[in-house]
Amino acid sequence: MLDLARKSFEASLRAAKAFLDTGLDQLVIAAETIASSLSQGGKLLIFGNGGSAADAQHMAAEFVNRYLLERPPLPAIALSTDTSILTSIGNDYSFHEVFSKQVRALGRKGDVALGISTSGRSPNVVRALAEARNLEMHTIALTGQGGHDAAARADVAIVVDVAETPRVQEVHLLIEHVLCELVEARLFTHVGRGI
Repeated sequence: MLDLARKSFEASLRAAKAFLDTGLDQLVIAAETIASSLSQGGKLLIFGNGGSAADAQHMAAEFVNRYLLERPPLPAIALSTDTSILTSIGNDYSFHEVFSKQVRALGRKGDVALGISTSGRSPNVVRALAEARNLEMHTIALTGQGGHDAAARADVAIVVDVAETPRVQEVHLLIEHVLCELVEARLFTHVGRGI
C-alpha cells in the first residue's frame, strides 16, 4: 500500500512538473483573457462533465466568493449546476446540447467560455466552445493529452499532456487555482490579503 501511494504521488508530481515546463505560457494567457473580460464587465461561463463539472463549480465559487484576496465578487457561472436546465435540454434535445444552449442563452460578445474536458473529446463541451466562438466570446479549453477537439475549438488551449485521467485531473485543479490567483492579482493587487 505504501509503495502504491508513493507511486501515485510521484506520478502526480511528474505530471505537474511536465506542465510547469511546457504549459505556463498558455495558463498566463488564459488568466489575462479572463481578467480583461471581467474588468470590462464580462462574465465567465465554466462547464465540464463528472469531475470536470465539480471543477467548474469549484472555480465559480472561487470567483464569486473569493480565492485569496478580500475583494468584490466576480461574475462566474458553472453551467453544470441547474438540474432542471440540464435534464430538460437532455430530454427535449440531446445531452450534447446541455452546455451550448446555456452558452447561447447567457453568453455575450467579450465574455469567456471555459470548457473542461479531460479527454478533449466531450461532445457537449466541444459544442459549447463552438457556440461561444459563434457569439464572439473568448474561448479557453482545459484538457488532457493531445487536447483534441476541445483544444481545436479554443482561442487558448491549456493541455496537461499526460495519458492518465487521475493525473490530468490533479493538475487541472492546480491550474484552476493558479488561474484564480492570477486573475485576483491582476484585478485587485491593491486590496489587502484575505485570511
